[in-house]
Amino acid sequence: MSLSAIRSITEAEEAAKKAKLEAQAKNKQDAELTERECLASIAESLSQAEGEVRHLRREAELKAEEYAINLASNTANKRAVIAAHAESTKEAAVSFIVERIVSG
Repeated sequence: MSLSAIRSITEAEEAAKKAKLEAQAKNKQDAELTERECLASIAESLSQAEGEVRHLRREAELKAEEYAINLASNTANKRAVIAAHAESTKEAAVSFIVERIVSG
C-alpha cells in the first residue's frame, strides 16, 4: 500500500471519529433540550390542571352552598306547614275533647 493511500485512510478514519464525536455531542445536546422542553411542558400542564381543579372546586362549593340554602328554605317551609297543620289538628282535638267532656 502506498503512503498516500495509508494517509488517506488515516485521514478518513480521523474524520469519521470526529464526525462521530460531533454527532454524539449533538445528540446529547438535543436530548438535553428535549428533556428541558418536556419538563417545561409538564410543568405548564400541571399548572393548568391545578387551575382547573381550583375552578371546579369553587364551582362545586358554590353549587353545594346554593343547594344547602335551598334545602334549608324548603325544610323551613315544610316545617311551617307541618306546624300549622299540627296547630289546627290540636285545636280540633281540643274542641273534640272539650265537647265530649262537657256533653259527657
